[in-house]
Parts: sequence; structure tokens; C-alpha cells
Amino acid sequence: MYAFDYHRAADPKAAVAALAGDSDAKYLAGGQSLLPTMRLRLAQPSKLIDVTRIAALKEIRVDANAVTIGAAVCHADVAEHADIQRVLPGLASLAAHIGDRQVRALGTIGGSLANNDPAACYPAAVLALGATIVTDRRRITADDFFVGMYETALEPDELITAVEFPVAEHSAYEKFRNPASHFALVGVFVAKHASGVRVAVTGAAASVFRATALETALSADFTPAAARKVTVSADELNTDMHASAEYRAHLIPVLTARAVTTANG
Repeated sequence: MYAFDYHRAADPKAAVAALAGDSDAKYLAGGQSLLPTMRLRLAQPSKLIDVTRIAALKEIRVDANAVTIGAAVCHADVAEHADIQRVLPGLASLAAHIGDRQVRALGTIGGSLANNDPAACYPAAVLALGATIVTDRRRITADDFFVGMYETALEPDELITAVEFPVAEHSAYEKFRNPASHFALVGVFVAKHASGVRVAVTGAAASVFRATALETALSADFTPAAARKVTVSADELNTDMHASAEYRAHLIPVLTARAVTTANG
């Protein structure tokens, strides 16, 4: 590690002000990605602005139509929230299987989305559920938020304050995980809305993406059999030391079918 300034922000406005004018400063949410990269000297911020103690960013609100989660809410609190388990069980289950217990106790939804790791779980839920990312200055739809590998629509000093999830009729997440890191080799989130089905895939490409062929099939027939009939192209999918693009393409409809089974109860 190396020397840097630490600032604990009292509110979102103070956090943004503390970052302004310093292009090397970073927000500190859960720190589960940032701190390891700092230890490896792959990132050397001049200042860390801690947003985890801002009360407004730690709120969870649930009603019949929406779940709103503050950006500094940790994964464990999402997983264990009884109302989220009731109205969006797929989201609660996803949070319960991120990393290990220590990661879930510290990692935050806002930090995960701002980092946009290609194998992170939350982006799949945000995209499949058609969520809205709320920042200190605007609202960004999920379809516009994820731009590329570790890249989002956020401005350098923009702060996520909350994520608004519409309540789906049915939802579920299935992940084929790397046994060491618990990141997704492939993760699939399925959400059945009144307007149709959305399917989002993480871990398989440079960034989370919607599987439109599966969406079409499941909008017509929301069954595991319909998902298994879909063939996914390996073009533009990842090949690495853990799995080939072809293997990931094979996993996507398999995991989608499992998610549909779970979603249907």
C-alpha cells in the first residue's frame, strides 16, 4: 500500500464535493475490488472518500411495485431482508451467493455496479429487472448504464445513491461459479414482467448483456423446456483459463432453464 488521504463523507453532496477537482480521488464503498487493486498497486488514488456511513445511502424501501436499495447497502442486508425475499426472491438469492460471508458483509450494491466487473452478479439483476440507477444528479436506465468492461455511463465524479428495482412477477438467478473466487463463470438472471421476459447474462462476455433469443422464447412459453431449445452463439463470448466461449454458450440456456424452474416455484 502507499500513502493517501481518507475522508468520511457526511452526505452525498459532501462526498461529491470532496472528489471534485481531484482526478485521482476515488469513492470508497465496500472496497472489495478497490482495496485489492491498491495492494497490487494497480490503482493509486490520492484520496478515498468513504460513503459507507451516509445514512441516506443505507436505506431499503419496499412496496408492492418497487424495491429501492441505497447504494451503500451491503450484500448481506439485501440477502436477509424479509420484504425483498418476499417480493423479489431472485434478487435476495443472488445477494446471498455473492463471494463469501466476509465479502457479503462489506461489499455494497453501489460499489459493485460502479465497478461493473464482467463477472459480477448484481449487473445481471439490474439489467434483467429493468432497474434504474439513481445518482446525485440523474436517473440512468439499466439498458443505458452498462457500457463495456469495467465501464459504465457514470461521470468520473458521479455518485450512485440508490437503485430502483421494479417488482417482477417471477424472478430467479442461477450461477455457475468459479470455485476459488465465487465469481460467475456464467450467471443468468431471469425476470418475468407483465410486458414480457428479460434475461441478463454475466460472466460470459466483456460486460453483462441481454440474451434476446431466450427472452423471445420465454415470453412465448415460460418453461425450462423452451429455454433449453435455444442455441446461444459463442461469438463474442469469453475464452479464458476457466472456460471456453463454447462452454459458456452451452451453459447459458442450461442455467436459464434452471432459473425458470426456480422462478416458477
